[in-house]
Amino acid sequence: MSGKREREEIGAPSIADGAAIWRIARDSRALDLNSSYAYLLWCRDFAETSAVARVDGEVVGFVIGFVRPRRPDTVVVWQIAVDESQRGSGLGGRLLDHLMARVAAQGAYHLETTITPGNAASVGLFASLAKRHDARLRRTELFGAEQFPDEHEAEDLYRIDFPNGMESSERFRHDRVRGAELLPELAGDIRSRDRQPDLR
Repeated sequence: MSGKREREEIGAPSIADGAAIWRIARDSRALDLNSSYAYLLWCRDFAETSAVARVDGEVVGFVIGFVRPRRPDTVVVWQIAVDESQRGSGLGGRLLDHLMARVAAQGAYHLETTITPGNAASVGLFASLAKRHDARLRRTELFGAEQFPDEHEAEDLYRIDFPNGMESSERFRHDRVRGAELLPELAGDIRSRDRQPDLR
């Protein structure tokens, strides 16, 4: 890449982005890789609760999610990843800010995601999101390792409750934070809090 920063654009994905999303997920070496078909289907059916980032027209990051059927005020982030060329740039945080701005306009002011206990980077990403927007972040156990039929790690549920109205979500639209650094001290503090009732 040249020293000049290319134009970055974040928006809803199209079916044509499915292949690039699958590639980024594969190359992350951290996500559970779904079939290429699954990502194409996600871009068709869940584009309104997902986003892709483009630099110079090329997809370099994504976040995919869905609204919980029984909790229409809650968006679940299924996966988020950025291309290796963008790591450390704060793009993951900008993707989450963009997604929450869009779903807030639809009345979703809560976010849920699951993270394996050892994934400090993901914990830091979502802790930073909560900190930027003065939101409450809670962690509970969701699925224990014994519940999986394979060698999958346990999954903890992280829930972020944004302030009611989120200042009419304008805060998200205009907040151009370049991406906070990971907050290991905050992540550790989250883990030390008393556990809240199961949110399932």
